[in-house]
Amino acid sequence: MNKAIILAGGQGKRMKADMPKPLFKVLGEPMLEWVISACESAEVKDICIVKGFMGAMIDEYLNGRYKTVLQAERLGTGHAVMQAVPFLKDDESGNTLVLCGDAPFIDGETIKKSLAYHCENNNSVTVITAELENPFGYGRIVRTENGISGIVEQKDASEEHRKINEVNSGAYWFKTADLIQLLGKITNNNVQKEYYLTDTIEIAISEGKNAGAYKSENPDIIKGANDRKDLLNLNTYARMMVIEKHLENGIEFTCTDGVIIERGVEIGTGTEILPSTIIRGNTKIGKNCVIGASSVVENCTIGDNVKIDSSQVYDSVVEDNVTIEHYVHIRPNSHIQKGAYISDFVEIKNSVIGEQTAVSHLVYIGDSDIGRKVNIGAGTVTVNYDGIAKSRCTIGDKCFIGCNTNLIAPVKLGKAVYTAAGTTVTKDIPDYALAIDRGIMKVKEGYTIRKLKSKS
Repeated sequence: MNKAIILAGGQGKRMKADMPKPLFKVLGEPMLEWVISACESAEVKDICIVKGFMGAMIDEYLNGRYKTVLQAERLGTGHAVMQAVPFLKDDESGNTLVLCGDAPFIDGETIKKSLAYHCENNNSVTVITAELENPFGYGRIVRTENGISGIVEQKDASEEHRKINEVNSGAYWFKTADLIQLLGKITNNNVQKEYYLTDTIEIAISEGKNAGAYKSENPDIIKGANDRKDLLNLNTYARMMVIEKHLENGIEFTCTDGVIIERGVEIGTGTEILPSTIIRGNTKIGKNCVIGASSVVENCTIGDNVKIDSSQVYDSVVEDNVTIEHYVHIRPNSHIQKGAYISDFVEIKNSVIGEQTAVSHLVYIGDSDIGRKVNIGAGTVTVNYDGIAKSRCTIGDKCFIGCNTNLIAPVKLGKAVYTAAGTTVTKDIPDYALAIDRGIMKVKEGYTIRKLKSKS
């Protein structure tokens, strides 16, 4: 079985935050998650994460998904991989991929193709490389007729070496059994007193083993982050990479200012995304929609021909031909059915809004089931919490709820029930009835004259 070891022990001091560097987010996901998902897409699913600084945060994030090992002291990349030797010994028959947890743009295609190259050439070790126009700062790959002779770091590079544009990405394939042996032979006889994984290449060659380099077609595998500026650059690059993908798929962007679309989002052809809109998580948006400006949509399923204007929708379903106007908040577990209309300044939580139902402005709907072709008047509130428990309201098809109606849950309104403006409903209402709650209005003539005189 093929394995992967992901090095995620970096502290990232220049990030100036008390968390492991691989947990810093690129486009809403930790860099570590980008690397894991690349492994998974290449069907390398036996993964071990090497943690270090604040390793408990790595464990908390992974939540048991993959094995972790601790590098208690930061003594180099070779030392980090050494901590995973028991993981390697579980099955020495296949190959092991070593990746950096803070290089998010490694991709599944590169992993699969480099493995094929590694196996076809019977390599003990294969370095995954990329070609850069400006390779300054990176280790250069020195090739031979039969493979490579080694990696020369920038500080040790001669003039000839510095002309080489092929650089080390920090990702490697090893025969698992050979990796275990090679790790036992590297030393820390260097200025830094660290164990370098790159030393395994020279040792393998000296023992007559094959060492090769696979040049990725994706130069972005090199990109990483050492400080907040680098992290911003990664986010900017990833943001535009995703937007360009959607442009190719027929999505319209009049202006991309402030637009953030996470990489798991799916959008149908003909949809328009307006400025300052954020679309997160596993959201799926249908065809010919208009989303934004300044909207947030997270983990939602959105149908075709939907309009969402300057509103926020979370963990909910919005069916076809729905219009959601300005400053609406759709909270989790809501279901807005076909043709519904939600006006300005509305909050909906854990509720079903039926087909072709209209919800007017300044309304709160919580824990409710509302039928088809209902009209909810402005200022209506479902009073769903009594201080101890939350209860549901049910409103039947074709009801007309007058302005400023209070529905005290649990309460059920039958079909085509009308409520008069200002009514407070405290009991079930049968089909086709009118609920009217009007106290006796008292008029005190001359009241304000007396009141104003008393203050003069």
